Amino acid sequence: MRFARRPRAFLSTVALTAGGGVVLATLSGAGPATAASHSAGAPRALSVNCPDVASRLPAVPAKARAEVDRNLMQLNIQIQEANNRLVTSAGEGGPDFAQNAVLGPLRDKRLATINRIATAIGRVAERPAGLDALAACTLNGAPNAGAGQGGGTGNGMGNGGEQGNGEQQLRPVASDFIDIRRVRPNVRRPKVKRGGSRGTFTSRCGRNKNGHYNSDNFITAPGVVNGAHHTHDYVGNKSTDGFSTDESLARAGTTCKAGDKSTYFWPVLRLRSPNDPPQNDQSAADLNVGRIQVPASVKLEFRGNPRAKVTAMPRFMRVITGDAKAATNGPANARAAWTCSGFTDRVVTDKYPICPKGSRLTRILDFPSCWDGRNTDSANHRTHVVFPRANGACPRGTRPVPQLRMTISYKINLTKAQIRKGRVYALDSFPEQLHNPITDHGDFVNVMPRQLMRFAVFCINSGKRC
Repeated sequence: MRFARRPRAFLSTVALTAGGGVVLATLSGAGPATAASHSAGAPRALSVNCPDVASRLPAVPAKARAEVDRNLMQLNIQIQEANNRLVTSAGEGGPDFAQNAVLGPLRDKRLATINRIATAIGRVAERPAGLDALAACTLNGAPNAGAGQGGGTGNGMGNGGEQGNGEQQLRPVASDFIDIRRVRPNVRRPKVKRGGSRGTFTSRCGRNKNGHYNSDNFITAPGVVNGAHHTHDYVGNKSTDGFSTDESLARAGTTCKAGDKSTYFWPVLRLRSPNDPPQNDQSAADLNVGRIQVPASVKLEFRGNPRAKVTAMPRFMRVITGDAKAATNGPANARAAWTCSGFTDRVVTDKYPICPKGSRLTRILDFPSCWDGRNTDSANHRTHVVFPRANGACPRGTRPVPQLRMTISYKINLTKAQIRKGRVYALDSFPEQLHNPITDHGDFVNVMPRQLMRFAVFCINSGKRC
Protein backbone atom coordinates (compact mmCIF):
# COMPACT_ATOMS: atom_id res chain seq x y z
CA MET A 1 0.00 0.00 0.00
CA ARG A 2 1.58 3.33 -1.02
CA PHE A 3 0.71 6.58 0.68
CA ALA A 4 1.41 10.03 -0.73
CA ARG A 5 4.55 11.77 0.55
CA ARG A 6 4.06 14.30 3.34
CA PRO A 7 5.77 17.69 3.14
CA ARG A 8 5.56 18.27 6.92
CA ALA A 9 4.13 16.92 10.17
CA PHE A 10 1.80 18.47 12.72
CA LEU A 11 1.75 18.17 16.50
CA SER A 12 -1.83 16.93 16.41
CA THR A 13 -4.01 15.65 13.62
CA VAL A 14 -7.14 17.67 12.92
CA ALA A 15 -10.16 16.65 10.85
CA LEU A 16 -12.02 19.52 9.21
CA THR A 17 -15.41 19.10 7.66
CA ALA A 18 -16.88 21.31 4.96
CA GLY A 19 -15.23 24.63 5.66
CA GLY A 20 -15.39 24.83 9.44
CA GLY A 21 -16.30 21.82 11.57
CA VAL A 22 -13.35 20.08 13.17
CA VAL A 23 -12.94 16.85 15.06
CA LEU A 24 -9.70 15.44 16.43
CA ALA A 25 -9.98 11.93 17.82
CA THR A 26 -6.53 10.34 17.98
CA LEU A 27 -6.24 7.26 20.16
CA SER A 28 -3.07 6.61 22.12
CA GLY A 29 -1.46 3.37 23.24
CA ALA A 30 -0.26 0.29 21.42
CA GLY A 31 -2.30 -2.56 20.06
CA PRO A 32 -5.36 -2.73 17.82
CA ALA A 33 -7.99 0.02 18.15
CA THR A 34 -10.94 -2.19 18.96
CA ALA A 35 -13.89 -1.80 21.24
CA ALA A 36 -12.44 -4.46 23.51
CA SER A 37 -9.12 -2.69 23.91
CA HIS A 38 -10.83 0.63 24.72
CA SER A 39 -13.23 -0.81 27.26
CA ALA A 40 -10.35 -2.67 28.88
CA GLY A 41 -8.86 0.67 29.81
CA ALA A 42 -6.47 1.56 26.98
CA PRO A 43 -5.63 5.28 27.30
CA ARG A 44 -7.41 7.56 24.91
CA ALA A 45 -6.27 11.10 24.14
CA LEU A 46 -8.73 13.88 24.87
CA SER A 47 -9.70 16.08 21.95
CA VAL A 48 -12.34 18.66 21.15
CA ASN A 49 -15.49 18.03 19.15
CA CYS A 50 -17.13 21.21 17.86
CA PRO A 51 -20.33 21.79 15.83
CA ASP A 52 -19.80 22.41 12.12
CA VAL A 53 -20.42 26.11 11.50
CA ALA A 54 -19.94 26.22 7.72
CA SER A 55 -22.67 23.70 7.00
CA ARG A 56 -25.17 25.70 9.09
CA LEU A 57 -24.68 28.95 7.17
CA PRO A 58 -27.15 30.22 4.58
CA ALA A 59 -25.90 31.10 1.11
CA VAL A 60 -23.04 33.53 1.73
CA PRO A 61 -23.32 36.72 -0.37
CA ALA A 62 -20.32 37.42 -2.60
CA LYS A 63 -19.55 40.68 -0.76
CA ALA A 64 -19.28 38.82 2.54
CA ARG A 65 -17.50 35.69 1.35
CA ALA A 66 -13.91 36.80 1.95
CA GLU A 67 -14.59 37.85 5.55
CA VAL A 68 -16.63 34.73 6.24
CA ASP A 69 -13.86 32.51 4.87
CA ARG A 70 -11.25 34.25 7.04
CA ASN A 71 -13.32 33.66 10.16
CA LEU A 72 -14.09 30.04 9.27
CA MET A 73 -10.35 29.48 9.03
CA GLN A 74 -9.97 31.20 12.40
CA LEU A 75 -12.39 28.67 13.90
CA ASN A 76 -10.17 25.91 12.57
CA ILE A 77 -7.06 27.52 14.08
CA GLN A 78 -8.78 27.91 17.46
CA ILE A 79 -9.58 24.20 17.55
CA GLN A 80 -6.04 23.26 16.54
CA GLU A 81 -4.76 25.42 19.40
CA ALA A 82 -7.22 23.81 21.85
CA ASN A 83 -6.16 20.32 20.82
CA ASN A 84 -2.50 21.24 21.15
CA ARG A 85 -3.28 22.56 24.63
CA LEU A 86 -4.86 19.23 25.55
CA VAL A 87 -1.76 17.39 24.32
CA THR A 88 0.80 19.59 26.06
CA SER A 89 -1.15 19.80 29.34
CA ALA A 90 -1.96 16.10 29.69
CA GLY A 91 -1.98 15.16 33.36
CA GLU A 92 -2.22 18.72 34.66
CA GLY A 93 -4.92 20.02 37.02
CA GLY A 94 -7.93 18.25 38.46
CA PRO A 95 -11.03 16.70 36.88
CA ASP A 96 -12.33 20.10 35.71
CA PHE A 97 -9.07 21.23 34.14
CA ALA A 98 -10.09 20.59 30.53
CA GLN A 99 -13.43 22.34 31.00
CA ASN A 100 -11.97 25.41 32.73
CA ALA A 101 -8.68 25.77 30.89
CA VAL A 102 -9.61 24.59 27.39
CA LEU A 103 -13.33 24.28 26.63
CA GLY A 104 -14.38 27.48 28.41
CA PRO A 105 -11.87 29.78 26.69
CA LEU A 106 -12.50 28.01 23.37
CA ARG A 107 -16.23 28.68 23.64
CA ASP A 108 -15.58 32.40 24.24
CA LYS A 109 -13.26 32.64 21.23
CA ARG A 110 -15.69 30.76 18.99
CA LEU A 111 -18.60 32.91 20.11
CA ALA A 112 -16.76 36.09 19.10
CA THR A 113 -15.71 34.59 15.75
CA ILE A 114 -19.18 33.26 14.99
CA ASN A 115 -20.64 36.68 15.75
CA ARG A 116 -18.21 38.23 13.25
CA ILE A 117 -19.45 35.76 10.63
CA ALA A 118 -23.09 36.63 11.35
CA THR A 119 -22.28 40.35 11.25
CA ALA A 120 -20.47 40.04 7.92
CA ILE A 121 -23.48 38.35 6.35
CA GLY A 122 -25.88 40.75 8.07
CA ARG A 123 -24.27 43.76 6.42
CA VAL A 124 -25.45 42.67 2.98
CA ALA A 125 -28.28 40.20 3.68
CA GLU A 126 -30.44 38.91 6.50
CA ARG A 127 -28.34 38.16 9.58
CA PRO A 128 -28.43 34.38 10.29
CA ALA A 129 -30.02 33.50 13.62
CA GLY A 130 -29.12 30.77 16.09
CA LEU A 131 -25.42 30.52 15.32
CA ASP A 132 -24.45 31.25 18.92
CA ALA A 133 -25.61 27.74 19.82
CA LEU A 134 -22.66 26.37 17.81
CA ALA A 135 -20.02 27.98 20.03
CA ALA A 136 -19.80 25.31 22.75
CA CYS A 137 -17.59 22.27 22.17
CA THR A 138 -17.32 18.94 23.97
CA LEU A 139 -14.59 16.38 24.51
CA ASN A 140 -13.86 13.22 22.57
CA GLY A 141 -12.23 10.48 24.59
CA ALA A 142 -13.56 11.65 27.96
CA PRO A 143 -14.31 8.76 30.36
CA ASN A 144 -18.05 8.02 30.63
CA ALA A 145 -18.93 10.79 28.22
CA GLY A 146 -22.65 10.83 27.60
CA ALA A 147 -24.53 10.85 24.33
CA GLY A 148 -23.70 13.90 22.27
CA GLN A 149 -20.35 14.36 24.04
CA GLY A 150 -18.25 13.08 21.18
CA GLY A 151 -17.74 9.61 22.65
CA GLY A 152 -20.96 8.53 24.29
CA THR A 153 -23.52 5.87 23.77
CA GLY A 154 -25.57 7.65 21.13
CA ASN A 155 -24.36 6.82 17.66
CA GLY A 156 -26.63 8.88 15.44
CA MET A 157 -27.37 5.76 13.45
CA GLY A 158 -30.87 4.88 14.56
CA ASN A 159 -29.66 1.51 15.83
CA GLY A 160 -28.70 2.34 19.42
CA GLY A 161 -28.23 0.05 22.37
CA GLU A 162 -25.22 -1.81 20.97
CA GLN A 163 -22.43 0.03 22.78
CA GLY A 164 -21.76 1.33 26.23
CA ASN A 165 -19.25 2.18 28.96
CA GLY A 166 -18.75 5.56 27.29
CA GLU A 167 -16.84 4.02 24.39
CA GLN A 168 -17.56 3.61 20.71
CA GLN A 169 -18.22 0.08 19.53
CA LEU A 170 -16.35 -0.98 16.43
CA ARG A 171 -19.14 -1.08 13.88
CA PRO A 172 -20.77 -2.19 11.66
CA VAL A 173 -22.58 -5.13 13.22
CA ALA A 174 -25.09 -7.55 11.74
CA SER A 175 -28.02 -5.15 12.19
CA ASP A 176 -26.30 -2.64 9.88
CA PHE A 177 -26.68 -4.98 6.86
CA ILE A 178 -29.68 -5.84 4.69
CA ASP A 179 -30.20 -8.35 1.86
CA ILE A 180 -30.66 -6.24 -1.29
CA ARG A 181 -33.38 -8.66 -2.42
CA ARG A 182 -35.52 -7.47 0.51
CA VAL A 183 -35.41 -3.86 -0.72
CA ARG A 184 -38.22 -2.80 -3.02
CA PRO A 185 -37.41 -0.88 -6.22
CA ASN A 186 -37.14 2.78 -5.20
CA VAL A 187 -35.10 4.57 -7.86
CA ARG A 188 -36.97 7.23 -9.82
CA ARG A 189 -35.29 9.37 -12.46
CA PRO A 190 -36.81 12.41 -14.21
CA LYS A 191 -37.51 11.95 -17.92
CA VAL A 192 -35.42 13.92 -20.39
CA LYS A 193 -37.59 16.66 -21.89
CA ARG A 194 -37.24 18.40 -25.24
CA GLY A 195 -34.27 20.71 -24.91
CA GLY A 196 -32.59 18.46 -22.37
CA SER A 197 -29.25 16.73 -22.76
CA ARG A 198 -29.04 12.95 -22.71
CA GLY A 199 -25.46 12.17 -23.82
CA THR A 200 -22.58 11.10 -21.58
CA PHE A 201 -18.81 11.45 -21.36
CA THR A 202 -16.76 8.91 -19.40
CA SER A 203 -13.28 9.67 -18.12
CA ARG A 204 -11.24 6.46 -17.88
CA CYS A 205 -8.90 6.79 -14.92
CA GLY A 206 -8.43 3.25 -13.61
CA ARG A 207 -9.34 1.87 -10.19
CA ASN A 208 -6.33 2.84 -8.06
CA LYS A 209 -4.32 -0.30 -8.71
CA ASN A 210 -1.25 1.92 -8.17
CA GLY A 211 -2.21 2.35 -4.49
CA HIS A 212 -2.62 6.12 -4.16
CA TYR A 213 -4.00 6.51 -0.62
CA ASN A 214 -3.90 9.12 2.11
CA SER A 215 -6.17 10.44 4.83
CA ASP A 216 -6.03 14.09 3.72
CA ASN A 217 -8.63 16.32 2.09
CA PHE A 218 -7.20 19.47 0.55
CA ILE A 219 -10.68 20.78 -0.33
CA THR A 220 -12.12 20.85 3.19
CA ALA A 221 -8.87 20.68 5.18
CA PRO A 222 -6.11 22.36 3.14
CA GLY A 223 -2.61 22.00 4.53
CA VAL A 224 -3.56 19.42 7.18
CA VAL A 225 -2.08 15.93 7.48
CA ASN A 226 -4.76 13.32 8.27
CA GLY A 227 -7.37 16.03 7.87
CA ALA A 228 -10.06 13.50 6.98
CA HIS A 229 -9.27 10.90 9.70
CA HIS A 230 -10.17 8.27 7.11
CA THR A 231 -8.29 6.98 4.09
CA HIS A 232 -9.25 8.00 0.56
CA ASP A 233 -8.92 6.15 -2.73
CA TYR A 234 -7.56 8.46 -5.46
CA VAL A 235 -7.71 8.16 -9.22
CA GLY A 236 -6.77 10.75 -11.78
CA ASN A 237 -4.22 13.27 -10.58
CA LYS A 238 -1.15 11.47 -9.21
CA SER A 239 -0.08 14.20 -6.77
CA THR A 240 -3.22 14.72 -4.68
CA ASP A 241 -2.68 15.13 -0.95
CA GLY A 242 -3.50 17.64 1.78
CA PHE A 243 -1.17 20.26 0.30
CA SER A 244 -2.43 20.21 -3.29
CA THR A 245 -3.08 23.50 -5.07
CA ASP A 246 -4.37 24.42 -8.50
CA GLU A 247 -0.78 24.89 -9.61
CA SER A 248 0.50 21.57 -8.25
CA LEU A 249 -2.42 19.66 -9.77
CA ALA A 250 -1.83 21.30 -13.16
CA ARG A 251 1.84 20.21 -13.13
CA ALA A 252 1.26 16.60 -12.07
CA GLY A 253 0.71 13.42 -14.03
CA THR A 254 -2.55 11.50 -14.23
CA THR A 255 -3.94 7.98 -14.41
CA CYS A 256 -6.71 9.19 -16.74
CA LYS A 257 -6.86 8.95 -20.51
CA ALA A 258 -6.98 12.00 -22.83
CA GLY A 259 -4.99 14.19 -20.44
CA ASP A 260 -7.65 14.54 -17.76
CA LYS A 261 -5.67 15.70 -14.69
CA SER A 262 -8.75 16.00 -12.50
CA THR A 263 -8.66 14.45 -9.04
CA TYR A 264 -11.39 12.04 -8.03
CA PHE A 265 -11.49 10.57 -4.51
CA TRP A 266 -13.73 8.77 -2.03
CA PRO A 267 -13.35 6.84 1.27
CA VAL A 268 -11.87 3.37 0.95
CA LEU A 269 -13.85 0.25 1.73
CA ARG A 270 -12.28 -2.33 4.05
CA LEU A 271 -12.95 -6.02 4.58
CA ARG A 272 -12.30 -7.28 8.07
CA SER A 273 -12.49 -10.44 10.12
CA PRO A 274 -12.17 -11.27 13.82
CA ASN A 275 -8.90 -13.03 12.91
CA ASP A 276 -7.28 -9.98 11.32
CA PRO A 277 -3.82 -9.19 12.74
CA PRO A 278 -3.48 -6.07 14.93
CA GLN A 279 -2.98 -2.73 13.22
CA ASN A 280 -0.93 -0.03 14.90
CA ASP A 281 -1.07 2.72 12.30
CA GLN A 282 -3.00 5.98 12.15
CA SER A 283 -5.98 4.28 10.50
CA ALA A 284 -6.38 1.92 13.45
CA ALA A 285 -6.14 4.88 15.83
CA ASP A 286 -9.07 6.42 13.95
CA LEU A 287 -11.02 3.13 14.25
CA ASN A 288 -10.65 2.31 10.55
CA VAL A 289 -9.45 -1.29 10.54
CA GLY A 290 -9.31 -4.12 8.05
CA ARG A 291 -7.85 -4.70 4.59
CA ILE A 292 -8.44 -1.98 2.00
CA GLN A 293 -10.31 -3.33 -1.02
CA VAL A 294 -9.23 -2.28 -4.50
CA PRO A 295 -12.42 -1.65 -6.49
CA ALA A 296 -13.30 -4.16 -9.17
CA SER A 297 -14.34 -1.25 -11.38
CA VAL A 298 -14.62 2.54 -11.24
CA LYS A 299 -16.81 4.42 -13.70
CA LEU A 300 -16.56 8.22 -13.83
CA GLU A 301 -19.43 9.34 -16.02
CA PHE A 302 -20.46 12.92 -16.77
CA ARG A 303 -24.15 13.20 -17.58
CA GLY A 304 -26.57 15.75 -18.95
CA ASN A 305 -29.53 17.65 -17.54
CA PRO A 306 -33.11 16.48 -18.35
CA ARG A 307 -34.34 20.06 -18.84
CA ALA A 308 -31.49 21.94 -20.53
CA LYS A 309 -28.18 21.76 -22.35
CA VAL A 310 -25.07 21.83 -20.18
CA THR A 311 -22.31 24.43 -20.23
CA ALA A 312 -18.62 23.87 -19.60
CA MET A 313 -17.49 23.42 -16.02
CA PRO A 314 -14.75 25.94 -15.07
CA ARG A 315 -11.25 24.59 -14.58
CA PHE A 316 -10.26 23.97 -10.94
CA MET A 317 -13.87 23.96 -9.75
CA ARG A 318 -14.22 21.99 -6.52
CA VAL A 319 -17.31 19.80 -6.11
CA ILE A 320 -18.27 17.58 -3.17
CA THR A 321 -21.17 15.23 -2.64
CA GLY A 322 -22.57 13.60 0.48
CA ASP A 323 -21.75 14.37 4.09
CA ALA A 324 -18.92 12.59 5.89
CA LYS A 325 -20.65 13.43 9.20
CA ALA A 326 -24.22 12.64 8.20
CA ALA A 327 -24.62 10.15 11.06
CA THR A 328 -24.53 13.07 13.51
CA ASN A 329 -25.37 16.03 11.25
CA GLY A 330 -28.52 14.39 9.91
CA PRO A 331 -29.43 13.42 6.33
CA ALA A 332 -29.85 16.91 4.79
CA ASN A 333 -26.65 16.63 2.71
CA ALA A 334 -26.41 12.84 2.58
CA ARG A 335 -26.18 11.33 -0.91
CA ALA A 336 -25.16 7.76 -0.16
CA ALA A 337 -26.57 5.15 -2.53
CA TRP A 338 -25.57 1.53 -1.91
CA THR A 339 -26.77 -1.28 -4.15
CA CYS A 340 -25.69 -4.45 -5.99
CA SER A 341 -25.14 -5.07 -9.69
CA GLY A 342 -28.35 -6.38 -11.20
CA PHE A 343 -30.38 -4.55 -8.56
CA THR A 344 -29.63 -0.90 -9.38
CA ASP A 345 -33.34 -0.04 -9.39
CA ARG A 346 -33.13 -0.18 -5.59
CA VAL A 347 -30.69 1.56 -3.26
CA VAL A 348 -30.16 1.84 0.49
CA THR A 349 -28.56 4.75 2.34
CA ASP A 350 -28.28 3.80 6.02
CA LYS A 351 -27.62 0.07 5.61
CA TYR A 352 -24.93 -1.93 3.86
CA PRO A 353 -26.38 -4.29 1.22
CA ILE A 354 -25.76 -8.02 1.18
CA CYS A 355 -25.36 -8.99 -2.47
CA PRO A 356 -26.23 -12.42 -3.84
CA LYS A 357 -23.52 -14.59 -5.35
CA GLY A 358 -22.38 -13.27 -8.72
CA SER A 359 -23.53 -9.71 -7.96
CA ARG A 360 -21.06 -6.93 -7.20
CA LEU A 361 -21.39 -4.54 -4.27
CA THR A 362 -21.89 -1.08 -5.78
CA ARG A 363 -21.61 2.51 -4.54
CA ILE A 364 -23.21 5.29 -6.61
CA LEU A 365 -22.27 8.91 -5.89
CA ASP A 366 -24.03 11.65 -7.84
CA PHE A 367 -22.54 15.14 -7.66
CA PRO A 368 -24.33 18.51 -7.75
CA SER A 369 -24.47 20.07 -11.21
CA CYS A 370 -26.19 23.48 -11.06
CA TRP A 371 -23.43 26.10 -11.04
CA ASP A 372 -23.80 29.74 -9.99
CA GLY A 373 -21.82 30.80 -13.08
CA ARG A 374 -19.16 32.66 -11.10
CA ASN A 375 -17.36 30.75 -8.37
CA THR A 376 -15.16 27.66 -8.41
CA ASP A 377 -15.64 27.15 -4.64
CA SER A 378 -17.60 28.53 -1.68
CA ALA A 379 -17.19 28.73 2.08
CA ASN A 380 -19.08 25.50 2.72
CA HIS A 381 -18.05 23.98 -0.65
CA ARG A 382 -21.72 23.57 -1.55
CA THR A 383 -23.42 26.87 -2.38
CA HIS A 384 -21.52 27.54 -5.63
CA VAL A 385 -22.84 24.32 -7.19
CA VAL A 386 -26.09 22.73 -6.04
CA PHE A 387 -28.30 19.81 -6.99
CA PRO A 388 -31.13 20.10 -9.52
CA ARG A 389 -34.72 20.04 -8.28
CA ALA A 390 -36.64 16.77 -8.27
CA ASN A 391 -37.83 17.41 -11.85
CA GLY A 392 -34.26 17.92 -13.03
CA ALA A 393 -34.44 21.69 -13.48
CA CYS A 394 -31.70 23.86 -12.02
CA PRO A 395 -32.73 26.49 -9.45
CA ARG A 396 -33.04 30.09 -10.60
CA GLY A 397 -29.68 31.80 -10.85
CA THR A 398 -27.80 28.61 -11.70
CA ARG A 399 -26.95 26.83 -14.94
CA PRO A 400 -26.41 23.10 -15.59
CA VAL A 401 -22.89 21.74 -16.01
CA PRO A 402 -21.95 18.10 -16.66
CA GLN A 403 -23.02 16.01 -13.66
CA LEU A 404 -20.40 13.58 -12.39
CA ARG A 405 -21.59 10.16 -11.33
CA MET A 406 -19.09 7.85 -9.64
CA THR A 407 -20.00 4.15 -9.77
CA ILE A 408 -17.62 2.02 -7.71
CA SER A 409 -18.01 -1.76 -7.50
CA TYR A 410 -16.36 -4.51 -5.45
CA LYS A 411 -16.19 -8.30 -5.56
CA ILE A 412 -17.55 -8.73 -2.06
CA ASN A 413 -20.12 -11.45 -1.36
CA LEU A 414 -20.72 -12.10 2.33
CA THR A 415 -23.42 -14.29 3.79
CA LYS A 416 -25.56 -13.41 6.79
CA ALA A 417 -23.79 -16.15 8.75
CA GLN A 418 -20.37 -14.65 8.01
CA ILE A 419 -21.57 -11.20 9.04
CA ARG A 420 -23.00 -12.53 12.31
CA LYS A 421 -19.59 -14.04 13.07
CA GLY A 422 -17.88 -10.67 12.53
CA ARG A 423 -16.67 -10.89 8.94
CA VAL A 424 -17.90 -7.58 7.55
CA TYR A 425 -17.03 -4.80 5.15
CA ALA A 426 -17.08 -1.17 6.20
CA LEU A 427 -16.61 2.32 4.85
CA ASP A 428 -13.78 4.38 6.33
CA SER A 429 -15.20 7.28 8.36
CA PHE A 430 -14.51 9.86 11.03
CA PRO A 431 -14.18 7.99 14.34
CA GLU A 432 -17.43 9.27 15.81
CA GLN A 433 -19.40 8.35 12.66
CA LEU A 434 -18.92 4.62 13.39
CA HIS A 435 -18.69 3.57 9.73
CA ASN A 436 -22.33 4.45 9.08
CA PRO A 437 -22.99 3.85 5.34
CA ILE A 438 -24.95 7.14 5.20
CA THR A 439 -21.63 9.00 5.51
CA ASP A 440 -20.45 7.92 2.05
CA HIS A 441 -19.18 10.89 0.07
CA GLY A 442 -16.95 11.90 -2.80
CA ASP A 443 -14.75 14.78 -3.93
CA PHE A 444 -13.78 16.09 -7.35
CA VAL A 445 -11.69 18.94 -8.72
CA ASN A 446 -11.92 19.60 -12.45
CA VAL A 447 -8.45 19.78 -14.00
CA MET A 448 -9.48 18.74 -17.50
CA PRO A 449 -7.83 20.62 -20.37
CA ARG A 450 -10.40 23.13 -21.61
CA GLN A 451 -10.51 21.40 -25.00
CA LEU A 452 -11.40 18.11 -23.30
CA MET A 453 -14.16 19.76 -21.27
CA ARG A 454 -15.58 21.29 -24.47
CA PHE A 455 -15.56 17.83 -26.04
CA ALA A 456 -17.40 16.39 -23.03
CA VAL A 457 -20.04 19.14 -23.33
CA PHE A 458 -20.43 18.39 -27.06
CA CYS A 459 -20.95 14.69 -26.39
CA ILE A 460 -23.51 15.34 -23.67
CA ASN A 461 -25.51 17.96 -25.57
CA SER A 462 -25.52 16.02 -28.84
CA GLY A 463 -26.76 12.80 -27.25
CA LYS A 464 -23.55 10.84 -27.85
CA ARG A 465 -21.86 8.39 -25.50
CA CYS A 466 -18.18 9.21 -25.49
